[in-house]
Amino acid sequence: MSNLNKFEFVALEVSGRNYLKWTQDVKLHLTANKMRSTINADNIAHKDMKARAMIFIRKHMEEALKVEYLAEEDPRSLWVALEERFNHQRTIYLPEARHDWQNIRFQDFKTVNKYNSEICRIQSLLKFCGEELTEADLLTFSTFPPSCKVLQQQYRERNFARFSELVTVLLLAEKNNDLLLRNDQARPTGTRAVPLPEANASAHRENNRARRNRGHGRGRKPERPRHGRRNGPRNGPYNRDHQDNRPRGRGGRGPWKPKCPGPTSSK
Repeated sequence: MSNLNKFEFVALEVSGRNYLKWTQDVKLHLTANKMRSTINADNIAHKDMKARAMIFIRKHMEEALKVEYLAEEDPRSLWVALEERFNHQRTIYLPEARHDWQNIRFQDFKTVNKYNSEICRIQSLLKFCGEELTEADLLTFSTFPPSCKVLQQQYRERNFARFSELVTVLLLAEKNNDLLLRNDQARPTGTRAVPLPEANASAHRENNRARRNRGHGRGRKPERPRHGRRNGPRNGPYNRDHQDNRPRGRGGRGPWKPKCPGPTSSK
């Protein structure tokens, strides 16, 4: 089983538990490779074709089975020997499949897909064992729960011709019910409707805040010192004779000096 990735399908187990599925896989692959005649009763295939078929069948058997049937060299003989050993499982699976079909209930499954999958499994197993379910057998509404009496009657009146049509309607009803429950949980009945925020509301607020912050820096005058002139000591006294305390701008004449009175005219 370590080389399972090299197999076309799962090898036949010693217990024969997967014999029914294994036989179907072998038949399909032999037919695809034009070697199906090697396991038929009228085995008239060439020796090279028999050898290829033998290699293919033994490849998909567990090692213990290969040792048990080591003496078999013809694919038809090997096929008959395996059939005599494991084919009794048809009679074993038939009562089990009948029991599952008689006791299946739609209300025992949580989803329609699980119910449909179980129906298909039972149908395939019964068909393999020689019994086949008709569309009338599959279109049964007696397994619906008592809470679906009205729904059951509505489905009966629609006169479905195939089981697949009923499954499609059930899947659609299940999806609609799921959407109703999700909407009710998102906004329960009786609660006040609150408008949903816009998708770009937060981004819009961030843009406005950034625009206001940029506007504060345009045309703003520099802050003047609280004490003294700007070029002097921040907390020192005001000195009118300081050399830097001259008028600024055009036409400056140096430091400020007090004016002396001019000469007086004699009378």
